[in-house]
This record gives sequence, structure tokens and C-alpha cells, in this order.
Amino acid sequence: MRLEQTAGVGAETARRLLVAFGLPANIFSSSFSALHKVVPERIAYALLAAPSDAVLALTARTLEWLEQPGNQVFTLADSAYPQALLDITDPPLMLYVKGRAELLTRPAMAVVGSRNATAQGIANADRFAEILSQRGLTIISGMALGVDAAAHQGALRGAAGNPDGGSTVAVIGTGADIVYPARNRGLAHQIAEAGCIVSEYPLGMPGIAANFPRRNRIISGLARGVLVVEAAAQSGSLITARMAAEQGRDVFAIPGSIHSPLSKGCHQLIKQGAKLVESAQDILEELRPLHGVAATVAASAPATPVAAAVGGAGQELQGLLAVLGYDPVSFDVLAERSGNDVANLSGQLLELELAGLIEVLPGGIYRRIG
Repeated sequence: MRLEQTAGVGAETARRLLVAFGLPANIFSSSFSALHKVVPERIAYALLAAPSDAVLALTARTLEWLEQPGNQVFTLADSAYPQALLDITDPPLMLYVKGRAELLTRPAMAVVGSRNATAQGIANADRFAEILSQRGLTIISGMALGVDAAAHQGALRGAAGNPDGGSTVAVIGTGADIVYPARNRGLAHQIAEAGCIVSEYPLGMPGIAANFPRRNRIISGLARGVLVVEAAAQSGSLITARMAAEQGRDVFAIPGSIHSPLSKGCHQLIKQGAKLVESAQDILEELRPLHGVAATVAASAPATPVAAAVGGAGQELQGLLAVLGYDPVSFDVLAERSGNDVANLSGQLLELELAGLIEVLPGGIYRRIG
């Protein structure tokens, strides 16, 4: 911690010092001339200075945090440090871990996507994560709103009561003692209990915007592949996908409507060589060589709530769903296609929305879910 908190010492400089001197204690006991051979003069002097009051206070706070059950800190020198992260170009110096640390070494799939996901994107993230978790893959995501939260929830459900389930790991962009966003507080407690929360940032680190793109390399680094569910053309999920490709991980993307802005990023990835997936089976077949990951999805898998609702809808509503199709449609276009009057059509659309079969997008646009 003292090394990481030394002024001027970033991750790259710290790794260079560790390669040259070994353990941090050796760095701080070295002479100025020895240090100056590795780092600039100002950093060498900073390393020779006594630890600041702020560093001492942070150390004390961290030691107190470590006394709580389930809390651990791993450094590059620890045998428990995940090998998958040691294989990337810029592994974190420290990992603050809360929960089941053994999940960090198990076969994993990252699931990422938009914070402002559509209802269909939420459903896809939840269902894919549930099935992959049931088949033994740990689901890695970033505990953001939208796709991330849905992926964690699906993974927790898929692992519940299943000794071979994968559960979930949340890689966060704040200190491990902070829940961000606050709306995910309940989810964070579930993950800490049944899964694992990981951060490279010291305790007390707030939600600084620059930290979140940087933590994405850990999300992809811990995983065998990254599934992008929904992403705009300029999206943080595309950063994760790029990092995954650079790290030699597989990249998967779910296609969507050509009219949806949240499909643009996925389509871009597919054009660049990402694997197009329509079901969890597509991913499992790609990962079949992995030990301990079941390669097939049982034909008797329970129907999703959306599928059950479709079956329960009346004939008129099923007809309207068929007219709606799978692309976003305006009310006026639906009225023309269906031949319904305004009052009747409005009532049917409300029924479908309450049943969770369609969603209403900004501008009065309707889209089918499932």
C-alpha cells in the first residue's frame, strides 16, 4: 500500500520497481543511487521519505477491514492471486476481495452491456447468465445498473442450490467498502454472501469516472470470454470487448434490431469478428473444451416468464404480437397493420405491457420482448 500510494508511482513504475528489487520492503530499504537507476530522481526521493499520515491511516483502516469475515487482500506475491490476471499486461498490484475468493480461479464468462438497457436486454442478460451459471461458469460483471445487475442476478439464481454452479463476481470501480451505485446495495450484499466483490482501488475510493473504464481490463482478464448484450456505438462495453480481444479472450455479441441504438455496438463487434450468439448454447459449444463446463443446455429447461406469458395471452393479443414483429413500431403503424381502432389497440397494448411482453420506448414506440 505504501508503494502504491507513493507520489509519482503508478502501476507501471511499481511493477518496474518490484522486478528490480523484489518485495516492497526491499524497495524502501534501498539507497537513493540504487533507486535512481530505476526511477527518476523525484520518485526516488519520495520512496525514501517516511510514510505519510494518510498512508498510515489507510493502512490501519485496511487492517481493520481485514478483520471482518470474508475480507482479504491479495498482492502480486500471493499464491492466491488469480493466475488469469497475472497473464495480462497490466495486472493490479493489489486486489481487495470480499466474499468467495475461490471464484476468481474458476472458469468464467464476462457479461457486460448498457446501463440504460431495454427490457429485452435485461431479460437476455439475466437468462444467459442464469444458464451459464447453471453450467458451471462464474459470471463476471461490473455491478452497474442495467445489464450488469441483471447478469449478476441471473448468475446468483443459476447457482442457487447447485453445488456445481458458477455464481458471480462483481469487479467494481470504487473501494471495496463502498457500494456504487447506491441502488445496488441489496444486490451487493447478495454478491458478497454468495459470490465475490473485487476492487483494485484502496478503501474509501469514491466513484471516479476514470476508474470504471480501467477496471474493465480486470473484468475481461478474469474471464475466458466476454458477452456483450447491448451496447451503443460509443460504449464502455466496447472498451471491455477490445481489452478482451487484446488479452486473447473470446468476444461474443447478441445481435438486435437494426433500428435500435443499443444494437449498434454489438453489430460493430460482429463486423469486427466477434461471435454472433443467439443462445447460451452457442457460448457453451465454443467453451466445450473447458474442464467442468457442461456443453449442452437441457431441452427441458424451464420456460422464461416471457414465454409463459405468450402462451397465456389471448388469441387477439397473440395476433397483435405477430403484427408487431421484432422491430420497434409506432402506434400509428400498428393501428394501420392491425386494423384496430385507437381505443381497442390502446387497451391491447396496455395488456401486453402489463404482461411483460412488450416495452414502450421513448417517442411512443413499441417493441416486443422475447
